[in-house]
Amino acid sequence: MKLKRNIKRFFIFLFILVAFMYLNNTSLFTKDSNRDPLLLAHRGLAQTFDMKGITGETCTAERIFEPDHPFIENTIPSMEAAFKAGADIVEFDVQLTKDGEFAVFHDWTLECRTNGEGITREHTIQELKQLDIGYGYTANNGETYPFRGKGIGLMPTLEEVLSHFPEQSFLIHIKSNGPNEGEHLSNYLTKVPDSRLKNLSVYGGDKPILSLKEKLPELRVMSKETMKSCLLPYIAVGWTGYVPSACGNAQLHILEKIAPYLWGFPSKFLDRMEDANTRVILVAGDGGWSEGFDKKQDLERLPKNYTGGIWTNRIDIIAPILEE
Repeated sequence: MKLKRNIKRFFIFLFILVAFMYLNNTSLFTKDSNRDPLLLAHRGLAQTFDMKGITGETCTAERIFEPDHPFIENTIPSMEAAFKAGADIVEFDVQLTKDGEFAVFHDWTLECRTNGEGITREHTIQELKQLDIGYGYTANNGETYPFRGKGIGLMPTLEEVLSHFPEQSFLIHIKSNGPNEGEHLSNYLTKVPDSRLKNLSVYGGDKPILSLKEKLPELRVMSKETMKSCLLPYIAVGWTGYVPSACGNAQLHILEKIAPYLWGFPSKFLDRMEDANTRVILVAGDGGWSEGFDKKQDLERLPKNYTGGIWTNRIDIIAPILEE
């Protein structure tokens, strides 16, 4: 009899636990928000390319699709176009130059996109500004180069971008894992007013992000380490509603394929992270090569009433669809 009572109590406890986990994490009873999803434009309005078979050594400028707009990534005109199209945030890349500036440019080396040679950070900003950053783009295996001669002097500095867009929101990508990049960037951003700093987030390698966070704890940041320190304990105990302190004041890029397995996703999870002053961006696919929600069919995979961030490489296509 005692054994039967214990078994009965166990199943009652198990039922209560499962019911609590469900009710505490379901989005069914969460009040629908009237907010639209937050749109993050990757590198502004950029030329997209075929992602099949690419590696870290692939020159993506040599495999772009036939251009249907005139903009080159990581330039002020491309950012203007992205905001005009409906972007809430623009992501761009920075490289620390030989003379201590931050150049807005994606590649570690210059040969793929430009008419220059060598490692990007081994040049001064003035040398980089002489380059044609549209030189290497081709959609037909080198038969034509539609942007050649149109990108001379278009590589901006971080300061130029933030001065040109004094109120817009940006996600800055440090393209290295050197701690000195974090130190240099923190020295620059400490001069930025708090009201401006609230509109900025930074992601990159573990070392520069750790350095940056130590000096600017109020800044939203993200690295592989910050993602793990937040999401691993959340996956373990988030069913209780507990949000680890590592999830606070951060940026989270959640892969589409793992998002459904996060406790409370979408609405409860988004509410919890918002309460922690953390921004959530949903990335398409497995996130290996900056896949985005770039077509109407991609948006059909979003959860109903999703109000978090969306990563897109084609803000000009996605924003009008969502406005409808």
